[in-house]
This record gives sequence, structure tokens and C-alpha cells, in this order.
Amino acid sequence: MKKVLVTGALGQIGSELVMHMRNIYGNDNIIASGRKKPEGAIAETGPFEMVDVRNPQEIADAIKKHKADSIVHLAAILSATGEKNPAAAWDVNMNGLYNVLEVARENNCAVCTPSSIAVFGPSTPKDNTPQETIMRPTTMYGVTKVAGELLCDYYHSKYNVDTRGVRFPGIISNATLPGGGTTDYAVHIYYEALKKKKYTCFLDKGTYMDMMYMPDALNAIVDLMEADASKLIDRNAFNVTAMSFDPEEIAAEIKKHIPEFQMDYDIDQDIQQIANSWPNSLDDSAAREQWGWSPKYDLSAMTQDMLDELSKKLNLQYK
Repeated sequence: MKKVLVTGALGQIGSELVMHMRNIYGNDNIIASGRKKPEGAIAETGPFEMVDVRNPQEIADAIKKHKADSIVHLAAILSATGEKNPAAAWDVNMNGLYNVLEVARENNCAVCTPSSIAVFGPSTPKDNTPQETIMRPTTMYGVTKVAGELLCDYYHSKYNVDTRGVRFPGIISNATLPGGGTTDYAVHIYYEALKKKKYTCFLDKGTYMDMMYMPDALNAIVDLMEADASKLIDRNAFNVTAMSFDPEEIAAEIKKHIPEFQMDYDIDQDIQQIANSWPNSLDDSAAREQWGWSPKYDLSAMTQDMLDELSKKLNLQYK
């Protein structure tokens, strides 16, 4: 039975992953951590440690206290936020990962940390983007993710640390709001559709990006952690995706359920520039072949579930 320290446990993915993993591995075996005290289910169901990943001693103390054998490292500053403060993005994303890997090396821990489609750049092939291809990102977040993949590869080859990672697309959740990513519109649009029947999109028509519904993202992390190590060739750079759409397509899907929904545009040129540098769609065949990756949700199924769950959460009827 794994005993896992989760950094960044109060973020968009972490807050749901902790509960998902506690259901699988047991409450006491998943140690949440972050820089502020938690509330609600995370605080009530299992252990929590105050950990700033820029401080390696805090990571090491949490590992030793709970005798953890694995780390899921989620603490990071995302793309749009990172462009506002590139120095902070480098500090948290790179120094934090280095500290996690060093503690893992010293304590014989496995490490699973997500990368991102942000590793790609304008010179990357846009459609069915290969896993192995040119990566010259134009954001600090992307730079840290490319360097992070390479650093994880290094710790695996040099020190035999069991490192694993997926390149996540945009993550859409019905439980938690996103935290400053380029793909955030695909979450906000559902809230605004239910609350106001309209949404102003900060990305332009025809801006295709890969996306994934949160339940698939959670399964991807657990499935990769549980995968047979002997079958993992790529380890820290698996493309994973579930769907690719542009703002018009998600709006059209919402209109099937809320016919009066309307969307207009007010383009944020800084975020649009980031989105334009990313692929339209990914080739995730390596993940499917090496550890059985298979998403359950497409745009239609996700939209149905998002509207159902958010209508309960917001106490709003849409049918």
C-alpha cells in the first residue's frame, strides 16, 4: 500500500486528487500538504502538513514523519499567472521540483509530477502533436515544464529515482476553480452559462486546445503511478488528452442544454498569444500503449456532467 505526500494539495488538481487517492489507498496513507491550512474534507479526513516546496527541510520532515514512499508533486505557478511574475514561476516550479527530487533521492521515494502542453511552442507541429518533437515554449511556465521533464529524466537515469509524469492539457473541474491557466475559460463558461446565460470569452474563435475532465486527470495520475515500471519507456513526458475544441464548439454544446446561452468575445491578447503557441491536438498513443491510458469523457459527456453538478452546487435549474 502506497503512502503518498501530495504537494500543492489545495490547488485545482490537488484538492480533488487527495480525496480520490484517500478513497483508494486509505485516509491515513495520503498526506496532503500546502502553504496554508486547509478547510473542509481535506482537513477532516486525513493528515495535512504545512510545506513550502521551496524549503527542502519541510518536505523532508513531512516524508520522515509519515514514512511516505511516494510524492505527487503538484505545487506550481501556472501559465497566465507565471507571465505576470516569471521570477516567482521559476522559483516555485524549478527550485520546488529540484527540492522534491533531492528529498526523494535521499529517502528512496517515487515521484509523480505533471508536465503540461505548455512545453510546446510556435514551432511545434500543431495537429496530432507527437510526444517526441521540438519543444521551444514562449512562456516561463513552459520553460519550467520542459526543464522539469529533463530534470526528472536525469534523476531517474543518474540516481534511479522512480520518476513519472504526464503532459496535462487544460483541466476542467466541477468542484474547484482553476488557478491562472490559459485554458481557464473552459471552466468559467459553465458557471456563467448557468448563472447569467452568457459569457465573454477571452480567447478568440478557432482557438483549439486539448482538454480533459477532472475525473480522467485523477485516473491518469493513479494509473501511471500503478503502471508496471518495466513497460514505461518515456516516463516523464507522456502526452495525454481526452478532447480538443475551440470556444465556439464548447458554446454550441452548452446551447444544446441551455438554448438561450450567448457568448461574445473580449480577447486578452497576452493569453491569446500563449494559446496560439500551443498545439491544437496531441498524439497520446504512447500513454495508451505503455500503461493503458483511456479517457472516459468527451465534450458531450463532460458538458452534461458539468451542468448537472454545477446546477446542484449553485442551486440553479437549467432544465
